[in-house]
Amino acid sequence: MNLRKISYKELNARQKEIYNFQKVASQLADYGFNCIKLSDDWQGADFLAYHKDGDQTLKVQLKSGMGIYTKYVGKNLYMSFPIDGTWYLIPHGKLVEIVSEESPGVFDTRSWTRENGYYTWPRPPKAIRARLSEFAL
Repeated sequence: MNLRKISYKELNARQKEIYNFQKVASQLADYGFNCIKLSDDWQGADFLAYHKDGDQTLKVQLKSGMGIYTKYVGKNLYMSFPIDGTWYLIPHGKLVEIVSEESPGVFDTRSWTRENGYYTWPRPPKAIRARLSEFAL
């Protein structure tokens, strides 16, 4: 067999989503979770992560980078995204709370309030990254 690594940058959007799902599902397996990829966004989730003990099922929205979204407010979703090769899993509400404390100006931007209903970062500010450490996988 001739295996060769692929270039993430060369993947199309759907392939990137599948690739990212496989990466984070691998990380969550270390914590006793089994992940099921959903064919469409069910209640905002890209996948479900259920714990081996049967006491926890997480609805997870998968992103290629950190962001907050008005459409996910109040939906009991977890956000999963990488920063510098480390995957994070955090309740969306907690992420919004951290952003409101560390970068409150985000909520006054056109992107958040009128134009798109979301705000994303190519690289989150240092203060936010520090607060995310407890959510690293």
